[in-house]
Amino acid sequence: MCFSAPASFAGSAIIGGIGAAAQKKVVQPNQRLFALIPLLFAVQQLAEGILWITLASGAYQTLENIATYVFLVPALVLWPFVVPLSVYLMEERGIRKRILAVLLAAGGAVSLFYVYCLIFYDVTPQIHGLHILYAENFPRSWMNIFYPFYVIATIAPLFVSSVRRMWVFGFMIAVSYLVASIFFSQYLISVWCFFAAIMSGVIYWVLALANITEREKVLA
Repeated sequence: MCFSAPASFAGSAIIGGIGAAAQKKVVQPNQRLFALIPLLFAVQQLAEGILWITLASGAYQTLENIATYVFLVPALVLWPFVVPLSVYLMEERGIRKRILAVLLAAGGAVSLFYVYCLIFYDVTPQIHGLHILYAENFPRSWMNIFYPFYVIATIAPLFVSSVRRMWVFGFMIAVSYLVASIFFSQYLISVWCFFAAIMSGVIYWVLALANITEREKVLA
């Protein structure tokens, strides 16, 4: 997260609380993965809080390395796969589900690419003012191919979904991406994850509305 270690730890605690509340809103097994997203964001923010401390101290190299990958694995590997999968599992309409399957396949390919990058290339976190920069030497030519699919896989499913008000979450994530890419391009991965994390409350709202819809179906 941007700003400082205390801000990251506070954000992690708040988002973790939202995640716990979202889990309590789950009434269908196919909602469980979607409800898990805030908890994953909370883990990421906790990892960045640890990074602030270890980078500033110059010590605890092992802990720094662990925290780096605890942040990066969800950011690069999980999100392009988990987001479309979680929406796919909740979808009941055939045409939309087929579209989501395509997006899920694209997201899976992106995840595999970043698994390869994290294994074979170096990432060095650095504090730059009020931000953490993840300096990496991933192959640029392949990045130029896969990164657009990363963005599509993490945003488009939220608009394809027929789940009530899911598009609101998608709109907020899309706007946050535009803001982060325009004003914080050098720190995009950290800042966009932060913006997405603070919007986790919308996931609780979407689940609450989805459960109202389920009760309406039962009553009908």
